[in-house]
Amino acid sequence: MTAGPLTGVTVVSVEQAVSAPLCTRALGDLGARVIKVEAPGGDFTRYYDDVVHGLAAHFVWVNRGKESLTLDLKSAHGAHALHRLLDRSDVFVSNLAPGAAAKLGISASDLTERHPDLITMEIDGYGPGGPLSHKRAYDLLVQAEAGACSITGLPGQPAKPGPPMADVCTGLYAALSITALLAERGRGTSTGTSTSTSTSTGTGTGTAEPKQPASVSVSMFDTMTELMGYALTYTRHTGVDQQPVGMGSPAVAPYGAYATADGHTVVLGTTNDREWQRYARDLLRRPDLADDPALATTADRVAARERLDAEIARWCAAHTLHDIQAAADTAGIGNAKLNTPGEVLTHPQHAARDRWREIDTPGGPTLAPLPPPVFEGRGPAPMGNVPALGEHTDAILRELDIADDELTSTMKEGEQ
Repeated sequence: MTAGPLTGVTVVSVEQAVSAPLCTRALGDLGARVIKVEAPGGDFTRYYDDVVHGLAAHFVWVNRGKESLTLDLKSAHGAHALHRLLDRSDVFVSNLAPGAAAKLGISASDLTERHPDLITMEIDGYGPGGPLSHKRAYDLLVQAEAGACSITGLPGQPAKPGPPMADVCTGLYAALSITALLAERGRGTSTGTSTSTSTSTGTGTGTAEPKQPASVSVSMFDTMTELMGYALTYTRHTGVDQQPVGMGSPAVAPYGAYATADGHTVVLGTTNDREWQRYARDLLRRPDLADDPALATTADRVAARERLDAEIARWCAAHTLHDIQAAADTAGIGNAKLNTPGEVLTHPQHAARDRWREIDTPGGPTLAPLPPPVFEGRGPAPMGNVPALGEHTDAILRELDIADDELTSTMKEGEQ
């Protein structure tokens, strides 16, 4: 394993569920040290299920490579320890329920005043200042509120996209924003200067010049609204709410999933008129479709979606998956096999590229995919283990030079 580009950056998080944990895991995958502060009961996603040696799959997914520090932040000793830690950290991330951070004295405004060198990231549901700002926000709720469920599934049968898109994309936007602020400080532009002389503190990034306070927030609702950009733009200019089309796309056709002669499902699609000509002539061997003026443009083919899907379904039902994909590749037509999660675990593309790594959990080993970024010449990305609740508490508190009596008091309060 090699050092990542964020090596030397210390991130502290008071987080739960998916959005903030994925944000900090992404920063950890890039080399940052991530200290996850958990209440005595732990992040509730630890207990969603017990399928990974007694630990929940959700928790294992988004919490590898972190250190777990158990603190009761409602106690004086817990708050003292957190602020001692933040004194020597670079980034603080939270995604607590509305009003919870302020009650604990760790809102962005609180931390900017007390820790002016700290970059703070608050992830919330709906953003401040609106009629929904007080509401709890979970992935499904936000996707429904933002309209994503209404364009997923089939007409009259809305569905939530399988992956938690609101959580995931909010977490990634948060990580992107944090890296932008770290880059800004590295250039010295946060204080209006063009250069900055760095000095190592041994615990964080540090600079010779005072850092400009940097607070940023990302809301799940704003993120999902951004992801709805195409659908919202279309509706704004047509007055039409597009209907979901299952495995298809409302923007282009033909584009969908079709059963094959050997019991699989193949996904075939076109994105432009030139591809359609190859699709019809070279793949389907149907020059009559290629020459049909009623199918000449993307808009024409979208209007004729049902007709095209019926033609393609009949053709696919007469051919095997292998033959369809081979012919599609030859014709330059995009194609894929509809896989289950179990099939992805043994996918030959991952195997050929050696994309799985063993990591440890408190109950035993498991496999996790390497992070998506591949940095040329750096070797495999750093991938740490999944921490037990409070596994690193003693070590971190002693690192903070908290006296033994303070440590004992903190642990006793955390056990209550």
